[in-house]
Amino acid sequence: MNKDTVQDGLVVSMEYTLSVDGEVLDSSQDAPPLQFLAGYDNIVPGLEREMIGMKIGESKNVVVSPSDGYGEFDEDAFMEVPRGDFPDDMEVEIGMELGISDEDGNHQMAFIESFDEKTVRLDFNHPLAGAELHFTIKVVDLREPTSEELEHGHVHEEGHHHD
Repeated sequence: MNKDTVQDGLVVSMEYTLSVDGEVLDSSQDAPPLQFLAGYDNIVPGLEREMIGMKIGESKNVVVSPSDGYGEFDEDAFMEVPRGDFPDDMEVEIGMELGISDEDGNHQMAFIESFDEKTVRLDFNHPLAGAELHFTIKVVDLREPTSEELEHGHVHEEGHHHD
């Protein structure tokens, strides 16, 4: 296995900037590089595919379409919930993120799109659904994953230990 290029099963450290519509939404500029285990769906598919074969020190600009990013915007991914389903002491705000579980225990995130005294309208789209993602990336390191990381399918940051 050539460990000099990005490929499935290696831990990739990368510096990145994410822009949507010319606005920087996220960047590793003031933080340590992002680490991810390639081939385990830890980053959006379109970005991961473009990174395969990149070498340490190599930079690239990648444009990811919604279908390869956070999905197309789904007009049906909304739900009206009675205001009474929320705790009385909970302050409801537009844009607020909520973790919702259905009867089967499936957990997903939703955002409050709008509300009145009777109803709260939830949006289950990812905030970047429908967005074209513009990444500027640089591969800064590659390493073999630990057996625990492989078993769990994701990177364990420093200080993240299961005893």
